[in-house]
Amino acid sequence: MKFGNGIRTLQGLFALALVIAVPNTAIGQSRVQGQAVPVPQSQSPMVVPVEPQTPKPEVDTPTTAATPAVPTPDTTSPVAEQEPKPRKKGPIDALRPGQFVWAAQDVYEGPMKIVIVLDIQRIYVFQNDKLVGFSTISSGKKGKETPTGIFNILQKNVDHKSNLYSNAPMPYMQRLTWDGIALHGGYLPGYPASHGCIRLPHAFAKALYGVTQMNQEVVILQDTSTPVKRPPPPPMVDPEAVPAEPPVDPSFVPPVATQPPASNSSNVFPDPSA
Repeated sequence: MKFGNGIRTLQGLFALALVIAVPNTAIGQSRVQGQAVPVPQSQSPMVVPVEPQTPKPEVDTPTTAATPAVPTPDTTSPVAEQEPKPRKKGPIDALRPGQFVWAAQDVYEGPMKIVIVLDIQRIYVFQNDKLVGFSTISSGKKGKETPTGIFNILQKNVDHKSNLYSNAPMPYMQRLTWDGIALHGGYLPGYPASHGCIRLPHAFAKALYGVTQMNQEVVILQDTSTPVKRPPPPPMVDPEAVPAEPPVDPSFVPPVATQPPASNSSNVFPDPSA
């Protein structure tokens, strides 16, 4: 009996010595996620020595310069540029019907050009290739279209009256054809409305009348992209090449025709009443 009690006492002392000898680190590792792992009493706890973690010294790695980024070529097809929209047909100025521009000159010398463009209803006046005036016009309406071509001023009249259309006034008239086409002052509604003439604002017609000369050339175009053909000049005649008439002999007397003798036969000249 005493022997059994002694053995149990030794076993208790031995277990107490083991508990005291186990370091705190072993007890901490026996816990997983905050829960203690029970150690069976019949097994001896296994002690795992833990090496102290020493911090590794930081090593300064040499920094290398960053290589510049090479742009990658754009392999996408270029977008085609949009073509500009075609400009709306019309004059480039902002004149309203009846308006004009006239730059008065001290002296009007040198060649003058007068150009009329029907599709934009404009007239342009050049002096020495310099634009001195332009204006709105009203040309021939449908069915009475103003002819195109190269014309010359044939007649000028400050106070002309139409002999074709009820004696209508045609102030500062400058005739281009003998069948009724002329430049003159008149009403401008903003579209072709005349019987073939070129109507001008009255003040512009007066200014133009004062600087033109007889036989002044006037060019009428349908549009700026359609040129007109200039008529060929008349052929030159060499006066020496014309054969001269033969000289007349003053002593030459032409023979005088004699009347044929009368005949008794009635069958030679029949009676017209027969």
